[in-house]
Amino acid sequence: MHAKDTQIYDRNLPLTGVLDTKKYTDERHRAWIFRTCGYGHGAEWWSEFVSTLRMFGYDYVLSVEHEDSLMSPEEGLTKAVKFLDGLVIKEPAAAAWWV
Repeated sequence: MHAKDTQIYDRNLPLTGVLDTKKYTDERHRAWIFRTCGYGHGAEWWSEFVSTLRMFGYDYVLSVEHEDSLMSPEEGLTKAVKFLDGLVIKEPAAAAWWV
């Protein structure tokens, strides 16, 4: 599963739509840009995403795909890994002890 984030700019969205064809480096004028995990959507969104993957049987690799034009490859990858590390469910689920 690729872990990849985006940020949408509501101000530009009505002008260009979600199929924005401007250069990816024209961040100011685009409706959306690729972002490092956690910089487009916060921990609440990513926690739900990770939980939903597990709920449907996916319990494998999250592969960080870094295309954030506002960060260097090293910084973007480091921040994404640190952010996701706290949200990834690492232990197997226990039996429902409360029923």
